[in-house]
Amino acid sequence: MTRAARPDITVDVQRAAPGWKTLPGVAALVRRSARQTVVMADIPVLKGATIAVLLADDARVRAVNQQWRSQDKPTNVLSFPGAAADRISQSPCLGDIILAYETIAAEAQAETKPMAHHIAHLVVHGVLHLLGYDHMTLADAERMEQRESAILASLDVPDPYAGSEPMENGTE
Repeated sequence: MTRAARPDITVDVQRAAPGWKTLPGVAALVRRSARQTVVMADIPVLKGATIAVLLADDARVRAVNQQWRSQDKPTNVLSFPGAAADRISQSPCLGDIILAYETIAAEAQAETKPMAHHIAHLVVHGVLHLLGYDHMTLADAERMEQRESAILASLDVPDPYAGSEPMENGTE
């Protein structure tokens, strides 16, 4: 992994599902991926800002997805920004991210990629959403995916978008 300046942020990781206990070092991976994203996102943040990450299961993510997005299904990652994109640089809370163990494990297996690489990708993706990135238009999707790929490369994770079209109006 290429080292970058460590941002002065707190990444609080909580495990709320037993599957995550089978992955040694997952909390450190989440923190490293989140911090690297903040360093490379080119969005100013407050010194001491926080990100909360909940390592959950599909049932929890499904309930949250239904409550907040009216989608009655689990998804791999949900992001809840702590402030509007134009105010994130003044927010002490960058936001919350929830990851769904079973969905992520199934996707990693189906895509024949290491679970750690998929987790890193989803954390990077989620933190970029917290910082105001989105993929609602093709141009936004291309910008976000290019940033994700660069951040993941710095974490020694292969480009998950190599050979694919940009994701517009994604589901997370």
